[in-house]
Amino acid sequence: MDERIGFVGLGIMGRPMALRLARAGTPLLVWNRSPEPARELADAGADVAATVADVFTACRTVIVMLRDERAVDAVLRPSAGTLASLVRGRTLVNMGTVSPGFARRLADEVEAAGGEYVEAPVSGSRVPAENGELVAMAAGLPEPLARVAPLLAPLCTQVATCGVVPGGITMKLAVNVFLISVVTGLAESFHFAEAHGLDPALLRGVLDAGQMSSPISRVKTAKLVADDLTPQAAISDVLMNAELVVRAARAAAISSPLLDVSRDLYAEAVAAGDGGIDMIGVVRAITRRDG
Repeated sequence: MDERIGFVGLGIMGRPMALRLARAGTPLLVWNRSPEPARELADAGADVAATVADVFTACRTVIVMLRDERAVDAVLRPSAGTLASLVRGRTLVNMGTVSPGFARRLADEVEAAGGEYVEAPVSGSRVPAENGELVAMAAGLPEPLARVAPLLAPLCTQVATCGVVPGGITMKLAVNVFLISVVTGLAESFHFAEAHGLDPALLRGVLDAGQMSSPISRVKTAKLVADDLTPQAAISDVLMNAELVVRAARAAAISSPLLDVSRDLYAEAVAAGDGGIDMIGVVRAITRRDG
């Protein structure tokens, strides 16, 4: 093993995160299922692996930023015994969003195989990832957590320690309750204003100047006024997160009224073919309900 850090998964979030690490001087060995993002990382100074196994063979610590549980299984567990052979003697840092139960089972498997597991899901979308302004919610055993924390510095303005797995991902889901509710409410606010003939640019100015303004609201108001639905957090990904929240709420025997409604709206948007646009594009699903 050498000093390089492995990075697996170069999607909407993984690509800018890996780029920031490479540009900060972190020696990286990267792998992605599609080649184009890997070529961009190579241009930034990273090495590109031919296979996932090559990453784990070379690197003591491997960051994984895959879209969902299905992707994690496809990449790390394509056949029986693959995960154990990959992670033995390695530290696996999962920065993607999965369910708390999946995270706990994955941690147990990694540790049973002789590896270490740290989860560090992040709050923030593509722009904060590009700017190094993510917030990580890390969980795991103290020793690997302490080793991993400095690696996250180029990516995050804060790394919150959330106890043992699945404390980090459960905290991420709690954050997503607020995030999804806020952005969905913002979309409905603009829909309401448009129906009443109000100037959306004027509404943006009022909201951006008021006490409810936040970095995420200012980004989304700008996108609404410009009709820019280029994905920073795609509707299909937000639907996945909303479903994780709702399932976790049901597992805890609690209600999630705002997320139930939001999940249904994002599901309607995906069904209408809007899964690839930015989450603020959920305004289209709201508008379609008008008939």
